[in-house]
Amino acid sequence: MLIMNADRRLRIVRGCLLIVVAGLVVSGVTAFPLVAETRLLAAVLHDLPAPGGLVAWVDRVHAGLAATGEAYPFIAYGTDWLAFAHLVIAVAFWGPLRDPVRNVWVVQFGVIACAAVVPLALVAGPVRGIPFGWQLIDISFGVLGVVPLLVALRHIRVLERAQAAAWASGVTAEA
Repeated sequence: MLIMNADRRLRIVRGCLLIVVAGLVVSGVTAFPLVAETRLLAAVLHDLPAPGGLVAWVDRVHAGLAATGEAYPFIAYGTDWLAFAHLVIAVAFWGPLRDPVRNVWVVQFGVIACAAVVPLALVAGPVRGIPFGWQLIDISFGVLGVVPLLVALRHIRVLERAQAAAWASGVTAEA
């Protein structure tokens, strides 16, 4: 078994958490300009040899967003709050970036949130008329997001045991 010092484990934890934070920030920021993004995606897909079903779906999504935005711009306020929530959750990871052992609960919360993506996509997707392939893409965010969180959690638990052992033996971080 590879023996790793606490500093290396801490770097791994922080690297994993930065990946999660970056994903949250990107998904948050990209939830604001949905009409422009879907217009661009549709244009790109029309120029590629993309599957017809995918092109038709993206065209439909873009048309729906554009028509809704034109007639009812206040509906986009909901996705603004979705974007904001992603950014706020990213800020919550500042705690475990600073002190992962004390703030392990945030990482556990992230694992639970990633797991919750699966049933939400599988229940809400059919209710909202989302194609199964797109539901799988949504599910992949939870599956991919949980990987760095589980790696971080494993290393945090080792750090936690090492801190507890040091505390029990009377050794402090300042010593």
